[in-house]
Amino acid sequence: MKKTLVLGATTHPNRYAYLAVHRLLHHGHELVLVGIRDGEVAGLPILHGTPEVQDVDTITLYIGPQRQPAYYDYILSLKPRRIIFNPGTENPELEELAEKHGIEAVEACTLVMLALNTY
Repeated sequence: MKKTLVLGATTHPNRYAYLAVHRLLHHGHELVLVGIRDGEVAGLPILHGTPEVQDVDTITLYIGPQRQPAYYDYILSLKPRRIIFNPGTENPELEELAEKHGIEAVEACTLVMLALNTY
């Protein structure tokens, strides 16, 4: 399964990031959650800042483009295979940076991808 970092993780059950964590786990993916508030989702802690993580396949974004620049260096340093830009997180600047670093930039919805078995 694909080790996935959920950037923008939240404890709010009505948020897509929260739903994505549960669906990703249901599909057997190993997860790392990064967010700005303390808490846990499905028994996993939400980490803060830029935690050191190894072997990340996918970063799925749930933070808007205005907050993403603070994470550019971190995202690129993780060297994921791909970044999924969920609806509302699209960012041409980060997409271009990712592609220059050999990282696939995908504008899609993690929940839909999981439902269609295209994750």
